[in-house]
Amino acid sequence: MRCKNCKEKFEPIRFNQKYCLQTECVKVWVELEKVKQWQTKKKILKSEMKTTQDLIKEAQIVFNKFIRLRDKDKPCVSCDKPLGAKFDAGHYFSSGGHKAITFNEDNVHGQCVACNQHKHGNLIAYQIGIQKRIGAQRLLGLHEDAHKIKKWSREELEEIILTYKTKINDRRNVI
Repeated sequence: MRCKNCKEKFEPIRFNQKYCLQTECVKVWVELEKVKQWQTKKKILKSEMKTTQDLIKEAQIVFNKFIRLRDKDKPCVSCDKPLGAKFDAGHYFSSGGHKAITFNEDNVHGQCVACNQHKHGNLIAYQIGIQKRIGAQRLLGLHEDAHKIKKWSREELEEIILTYKTKINDRRNVI
């Protein structure tokens, strides 16, 4: 086997040894290991420093990305026009005032920019479209859940992020 640093041939003493035991090569090896360990530790520290608000933003980004992926071949929930390349993940109940259902898939559907942004959600048409998609019973349940009070915990948000990252990867692997 050849040393990764000096390119000299050597006999490894350990399985998966990539550096010979010359002083210079050992120094390089040790420095690389220190960098790897620091990167791992930095990642953990960075994660621990995130506030609940940071996690909510991250969860919202990942969740909306999933909704866009899920609804990319469907029409706008409000106006029934085909969704273009750029469309929003429109909330029936706003995420600002209804925390309990911010990450509820029944509450969020692909919506064209015109309906979501220019018509402020086009809510009357949205209600008709959402009832067609999820049915009257689930819509009633959504109305009940919308008025519950919810404070997201760090663990719940981390779970939401992980869940939707997994769902995104699963959908991409199918496509």
